[in-house]
Amino acid sequence: MNTINTKECYNALLAQKLIEEFKKRNMEGLYCVSKEDALKKVLEMIPKDSLVSCGSSVTLDEIGLRAALKSEGYNFLDPKDAQAQGASAMEKIAHQALSADYFLMSSNAISATGEMVNADGIGNRVAPLIFGPKNIIVIAGINKVEPNLEAAILRVKNYAAQMICLAFKKDYSNFDDLSKVAEDSCNQLVITSGSVFKGRIKVIIVGESLGY
Repeated sequence: MNTINTKECYNALLAQKLIEEFKKRNMEGLYCVSKEDALKKVLEMIPKDSLVSCGSSVTLDEIGLRAALKSEGYNFLDPKDAQAQGASAMEKIAHQALSADYFLMSSNAISATGEMVNADGIGNRVAPLIFGPKNIIVIAGINKVEPNLEAAILRVKNYAAQMICLAFKKDYSNFDDLSKVAEDSCNQLVITSGSVFKGRIKVIIVGESLGY
């Protein structure tokens, strides 16, 4: 029990520091102890008549957000719904997502100094983060936090990218082959060091290990 309390205290203190750092960068930070709390918080933040979309994210699935948006009647534009229809349908939704009222995503890494680091193959996930949707909500487990920007970039390149590649294809002959494919998939490496529009980007840190 003491170990659990110690971890919870550490996570809360780290989240408090992150919230302070985000504020300096014109972003809003929030902390939720559990994924259940995070799901409840996100749904409270989004009016049901808003157009909502998202990027591909294991974290969103793990907290049950994608399923909740569908089951609870939100105006949800889900890129996964277009997968069976082919690349052109997915591209259409990606363009429509740029006009969403709320865009939901996770982050590949976050520095303890408040920067977010994200890698993308064609840019359909990072593009809305940079420009377009009125509101961005980022949900990230405490495991995504690294002590500084350099470590956050290394996390993206040396871990997150490999894990994402493995999610799509698992039969790599060796680690070097996996690393090469992962490196090639990081065509767009985006560092978000702040927001021009105060409060446009909201980052929910969850006190659990989520996603890659």
